[in-house]
Amino acid sequence: MDAAELAFAGIARQAELVRARDVSPRELVDVYLDRIERIDPKLNAFRVVFDERARAEAMQAEGRAGAGEDRPLLGVPVAVKDNLDIAGEVTAHGSAAAGAPATRDAEQVRLLREAGAIILGKTQMPELAIWPWTESQAWGVTRNPWDTRLSPGGSSGGSAAAVAAGLAAGGSATDGGGSIRLPASSCGLVGLKTQRGRVTIDPPDHWHGLSVAGCVTRRVIDTAIWLDAVAAERPERPFAEAASSTPGSLRIAKSAKPGALGVRVHDRVRRAIDETAEVLRSLGHEVRERDPAYGDVRPPFVPRWLRGIHDDAHAMAHPERLEPRTHGLERIGRIVGERGMRRARRGEASWARKVNALFDDNDVLVTASTHAPPPSADRFHGSGWFASLNGATPIASFTTPWNVTGQPACSVPAPSWEAGEPVGVQLVGRPGDEATLLSLAAQLEAEIGWPERRPALGS
Repeated sequence: MDAAELAFAGIARQAELVRARDVSPRELVDVYLDRIERIDPKLNAFRVVFDERARAEAMQAEGRAGAGEDRPLLGVPVAVKDNLDIAGEVTAHGSAAAGAPATRDAEQVRLLREAGAIILGKTQMPELAIWPWTESQAWGVTRNPWDTRLSPGGSSGGSAAAVAAGLAAGGSATDGGGSIRLPASSCGLVGLKTQRGRVTIDPPDHWHGLSVAGCVTRRVIDTAIWLDAVAAERPERPFAEAASSTPGSLRIAKSAKPGALGVRVHDRVRRAIDETAEVLRSLGHEVRERDPAYGDVRPPFVPRWLRGIHDDAHAMAHPERLEPRTHGLERIGRIVGERGMRRARRGEASWARKVNALFDDNDVLVTASTHAPPPSADRFHGSGWFASLNGATPIASFTTPWNVTGQPACSVPAPSWEAGEPVGVQLVGRPGDEATLLSLAAQLEAEIGWPERRPALGS
């Protein structure tokens, strides 16, 4: 297996190779560090790379492998989004407002290390994870490896760009309004927004219940293995088992209706939904058109989002250094106040019941991940808060409803896309049912074969 094949092999395969002693953790780390040095200057996926630290961790992993230890991620190099603490490193949150280095690892990082993973570095994000693109005044613009003129999405765009370009086996991600699913869609990856509470997030109840933690990967089994390693709330059966099982015949609703009013859905996105529906029918599933009763998602979502931005801004060591558009949203979050946020949360249950009525007679919803192919990488660079908000609303119009309900939703690559512009489709499951999504996504992966697609930049 040459270096490129090894780089794109993914978590499950790399872990197998390490266990079989067919490849060493040091070889894996060296492959990725070489690729990061050559390729990342064109992408800006990493804020910081831990060259020597990663090599030292690889040596430790080699010793564990030699001793016969069986850890699910032993020797596998991964990337960590720059909103997770790593002891001894600054957690920048995409901002110049950060302070001293963290004194301990975040819980997800601790669990990744416990599972044997090697941390390659920290990946870029927009300031405070606010936007569905990845650029900041402090750290610049991150670009899509499929076409560097395009955005990799956000806010987990650095992790998505790194994984898509073969610069890491997997990358951590968080999602408060689509920030796992949108980069996955933009970069041709698998991105599962887990059930609220499934994976520990720091701070707890981030954005007042909207945010969850997870990862982006090239393969469904890689996501399943990652989540089995870091889950705080264990499922009835391992995620890896679900991803390796057939889903049976499912009742699937199909919808191209966005969760925000007035959003125009691109023809290529509609085509992606239709193509996916045809594949699902060919696999024996019953697919019918049915739109969720979204109503207006703004009352249960926007106050929590704005108040969360206010809270995050005030938690930074140097809030005076925040971008002007962040200051603008922070001021609106201050006006929302605790009372407005609590009112929004009180409306969640009734709103979720109305939307989830669709699942009374459907097992899964297939819809869009976003309204259009990826925008240009620097389209919103330097924009004010109002222009940025207007740009972000349609991008996240299909994803935000499921942050309000808290249930799992997964972006997977569409059956086809035009060169350089990946498009994803979103699979939404019942509350707590990541298993069905993983099983169905794995079935689609086997039929479509998206892991075989690679951007020319990383090949």
